[in-house]
Amino acid sequence: MVVHITSGLRENKGEVELSVVSPVYMGEDIVSTLVEKISSVLESMKLAYEIILVEDGSKDNSWLSILEECTKCKHVKGVKLSRNFGQHVAISAGLEHAQGNWTVVMDCDLQDDPKEIQRLYAKALEGYDVVLAQRLIRQDSKLKKLSSKLFYRVFGYLTGTEQDSTIANFGIYSRKVTKSIINMGDYERYFPAMVQWVGFNRTKIPVRHSRRHSGRSSYSIKRLLLLAGNNIIAFSDKPLRLTAILGFGVASLSFLLGLIYLGLAILGVLKVSGFATIIISLYFSVGCIIFTLGLVGLYVGKSFDKSKGRPLYIIDKTANNSIR
Repeated sequence: MVVHITSGLRENKGEVELSVVSPVYMGEDIVSTLVEKISSVLESMKLAYEIILVEDGSKDNSWLSILEECTKCKHVKGVKLSRNFGQHVAISAGLEHAQGNWTVVMDCDLQDDPKEIQRLYAKALEGYDVVLAQRLIRQDSKLKKLSSKLFYRVFGYLTGTEQDSTIANFGIYSRKVTKSIINMGDYERYFPAMVQWVGFNRTKIPVRHSRRHSGRSSYSIKRLLLLAGNNIIAFSDKPLRLTAILGFGVASLSFLLGLIYLGLAILGVLKVSGFATIIISLYFSVGCIIFTLGLVGLYVGKSFDKSKGRPLYIIDKTANNSIR
């Protein structure tokens, strides 16, 4: 079988019922098993399907592994990005290439069990546009569970949305949902938040969460903090409103203290001004000002990045895609 290497976007012909999109990063040793398990499930469902693997600038031979699977099976399609753009951008690239009436999004580490795809699809046919996989018992380290809960709690508060730490990318989405997400002009992409923002009729079902097949997560603490900061700024202006409230609170407190000191001075109670009070209030006020300016600068910087009009991602190569 010939593997066709091309570049660009493929045109939807409406021939596929179910697409499975999985971003691949440092997954050289897992691609073969991933395809085997997904194919086994989809073949048993007896419907037209495709598996889209998006190689997100891996430093290993993930792309060669994807090419090998494309050679073995016409249903497997590969998309290679020109560099590492991040998991959620890679998901967006996969969605743009998906032809299916329904699209399943799942991670490549097999913690998302392919056997659950059948249940997700069956639930979607009951009349839902989105069926999310709820990982009630997560097979992750205590640190990852704690950091995930903290992220979702803070993210939910700052964006004014309901967030669930048991739900991530894994789920099934109708074509109108994926089209709506593709059409969102957000430069910063965070798939779960985008799914929630577009709305539509949704539900969730509990699923089995497996241990990682091999290796470890590519999300370090530093990378998680960066992801959290970028997405909070991208999806909400609440931090700006909170700093405005903080500024008003500091100004009100300063005015109140001024009245108190004035009253004490008139009564003759306050005889010597406190040096410590002046220094503390000075540093506190300056700190608040610098923090506010820095936060505003982050928002301006994000607007500047978006104004450049750069593409969300760049495709280097594709395999088994009829693209020119």
